[in-house]
Order: sequence, then C-alpha cells, then structure tokens
Amino acid sequence: MTRIVNIGEALIDEITRPNSEPVEVVGGSMLNVAAGLTRLGHESELATWFARDARGDKVREHAEAAGVTLTPGSDGAEFTTVAHAAVDEKGHATYEFDLSWDVPAVEDPESVGHVHTGSYVVVVEPGADKVLAAVKRQAIRGTVSYDPNIRPALLGTPDEARPHVEAIVALADVVKASDEDLKWLYPDRPIEDVLREWLQSGPSLILCTRGPWGVYILTAAERDMLVVDPLDVELVDTVGAGDSLMAGLISGLVDADLLGSAEAKQRLREASWDQILPAIHRGIITSGITILYQGAYSPTVVTTGERQPIAAIAKVIGTPEPSRRSSSAGSSTGVPSEAAARPGLVPTHAMSRRSSPRRKR
Repeated sequence: MTRIVNIGEALIDEITRPNSEPVEVVGGSMLNVAAGLTRLGHESELATWFARDARGDKVREHAEAAGVTLTPGSDGAEFTTVAHAAVDEKGHATYEFDLSWDVPAVEDPESVGHVHTGSYVVVVEPGADKVLAAVKRQAIRGTVSYDPNIRPALLGTPDEARPHVEAIVALADVVKASDEDLKWLYPDRPIEDVLREWLQSGPSLILCTRGPWGVYILTAAERDMLVVDPLDVELVDTVGAGDSLMAGLISGLVDADLLGSAEAKQRLREASWDQILPAIHRGIITSGITILYQGAYSPTVVTTGERQPIAAIAKVIGTPEPSRRSSSAGSSTGVPSEAAARPGLVPTHAMSRRSSPRRKR
C-alpha cells in the first residue's frame, strides 16, 4: 500500500456559531486530510506540531482514533495551536489563530510514496523551510500534492506569501486551490490566467474550487479546461469541505496508480480526462457529503465486502458528464451562468462540462 505522509497543522478549532457559546474541537486542514484518507481506506501519516498539554492530548487522541499515524516528534511544541473559527448564519467560516509551527523529520523518507501539504505551514517559520526541503526531496522520488488554503491573518501580505506558494506549486504534481485563495494572492489577475501559469510551472493537475460555480480543472496532457458543477446539496457547514475534497482526490488518484511513485508521476503527466475524472468525482462527492454535516466530517467509501476504490460512491450518486473549456481562448473573470447553485436535500450528481471562456476583445 502507498505510504502517504501529510505535512501540516493539527490544532484545536474553537468554533463560534451565531447565538451559541464557543465549542472546542480538534481540527486542522492536514489532520482533516489525513483522517479523510484513512476513512477512505488508506494508510495515512501526519507530521505536525502540537504540545504535550490538555489540547495536545485531544489532538493525539483524535488522530489515533481516526487511524492516523503521528510522526515521532510531532508533540514538541510549547503550546497547541488554536484556530478561532467564526461561523456565520450561512455556514461560512472565518479564522484567527494562536499559532505555533515547526515540523519533525519524517522517518524513513525513502519509503514515502506521496506527500501532501498546504495552508500556512509553507510560509510560517521555522517550519516552512523544512516543509520546502521535504517537498523537494519527495518531488524527485515520488509525488506531491498541495492546497494553499490561504489564511490571510497568518501570511503577511500577498507579495510576502506569493514566493513561498509558487515554490511549492512548481514542485507539486497536484494543486488544489479556491478562487478566494487566488484572489488574495493575485488580486488583479483573472483566475484562468493564474491557473494556466501555475500549470506551466510544473504541476500535472490543477483544480480551483469556485463555490456555487463548481470546480475548474486543468491537466498537463489535455488542451481543454474542465468545469465540474457542484453537487446539489443543502449546505450545513463548509468547515473541512476543501480538505474532504482533497482527501477524496488523493484517494482516487492513488487508487488509479496516478500518485505514489516516480512511475505514477509520469502516468499522471500523460493522463487523459477518462483516467483522471473518477478521482475528481470522488473528491467532489466526498466534499459534497461533508457540507451536509457540522464540523469536518470525513465520508467513507461504500463497500460490499471489500474496498471498491472509485466506483462505490459514484455508483450511488451518478457519473458526471464532461464539458470542456478551450485553453486556447482568452481568459475571463466571469463564471458560467448555468453553474448557479441549486437548492437540494441530498447529493445527486456532479456534472462536468467543457466549454470555452470568452475571448478578449
């Protein structure tokens, strides 16, 4: 089985909802992804940074209960990081942090097939340089995925954060970002232009989540940009939705032998939409299920006696139809009108389409 190491934060989310007292729960985007991967049947490890205090004990207990292996030395912090999450009436969260960040060395790095990292850990020192070094080593012998998951309160200015983000993007095989991430990093640039520039810097697969307008996807081997509509679900809470998408995507790509080794790296580089779409669908579906629950809920793969990597959930919900957007056309900051959010009660299906952005005039 592919050894997957997640490098990043595990912390306490202090969640405040309208007309409610704050509640503390264990969270952190890298812990969410690691737990999501174990729920999907993978062996997942987390190199993180927390303290041997009451909050740190909660982090350890949560990780161990989820089946996540903690890298030795992850409990070396002076205090455990707390993210103060304010959730509004629409279920959207904003964050402030009491932060401590460093990272222990990963044991036996030669046996690691895939590394996932993201959020503030690639920018905040003293851990950021160690994360970059680990990603550089992994990019030579295996595969890397990255989610910028921008936290403006921790990263200084966009000009300060951008070089750190771009360095990891150039080394990664898979990048998933939100339109909010890109708008913060590149406030005056069309999103499509940024995605194409990132793709040219090195990744084989790039996704940009755009809320009710779906997910924009570019690959190294395909000329067109794919647009995948969101699931038709009733939003309860967005906490952990992006992490759930990332876990589902990594899970699907590993199961398709498109992540986890130097050979998989090359296969992903040459992969067609038909080879990549099942993993994308899994990510969209797991994310759609997560937002039906409060907190960072991690879905499991439906099984019938044994694990069925790609088809299990999709069989229940449906198979998307592809739609393309030509990458040879000019860029646009607009979103397709037909991708508007639709109210619903349960997941139905993710729709994909390929179309062309408006040409510059």
